[in-house]
Amino acid sequence: MLDEIIKHKRNTLSGIDLDREIGLMRRALPNLAPVISLKKSLTTDSGISLIAEIKRRSPSKGDLAADLSVDQMVGSYETGGARGISVLTDKRYFAGTTEDLMAAKHITHLPVLRKDFIIHEYQVWESRLIGADAILLIAAVLTSDEIARLYSLAKEIGLEILVEVHSQMDIERIRKIEPKIIGINNRDLKTFNVDLATTERLRSLIPDDVVCLSESGIKRREDMVRLQACNVDAVLVGEGIVTSSCPEMKISELLGTEHDQN
Repeated sequence: MLDEIIKHKRNTLSGIDLDREIGLMRRALPNLAPVISLKKSLTTDSGISLIAEIKRRSPSKGDLAADLSVDQMVGSYETGGARGISVLTDKRYFAGTTEDLMAAKHITHLPVLRKDFIIHEYQVWESRLIGADAILLIAAVLTSDEIARLYSLAKEIGLEILVEVHSQMDIERIRKIEPKIIGINNRDLKTFNVDLATTERLRSLIPDDVVCLSESGIKRREDMVRLQACNVDAVLVGEGIVTSSCPEMKISELLGTEHDQN
């Protein structure tokens, strides 16, 4: 599935005049508002932080919340205590759009992460233009040179970068770029199996001065407690929130703050 997704992404990019579009976006850069720091938002308060995701569907599970309202979800996420908003912008496999991200950015004071399969400089520029504060770079789908090039460009134009890893090899490959935020994905991108033990196994390999996230498979307060025990700074949760009857209360439950809001 992962190979199929990346192939489709490359085919889509091949239909765009990339040099022309990048030139236009480069000229627009000076007029853009500064980004909001995701790293700062995740580390402002003590305890574990949460990024809540706008996610309509999953390649492995199909529709999760096909009719969700970005406006309503973002409002619930803020009220529930999220410290960041993640927006999936891949249309074919996740039913997301760049318009979803722009809508979220328009109504929230929280930093907004663009979650997509970013493989080309065009997508980095596009992310900045549509209002993203941070982007996701997935180590498993990029060569070491590609990671370094995309990371450098994102940093140059003001974006923060969440670098996603799945293995010890991924962590070794990204050391040279000295990422400030690393996400450990508990989902195997080839089998789609999820295991929180992935975070437990890899956490000690990430420097203490790097913001460490755990991603995927986080559904219950017990999962949060388990991850806190291995000193992760934050979690990113999509499915567990969008499929709940009350996203606001689900976030409070995960954070252990539901009693504070009564």
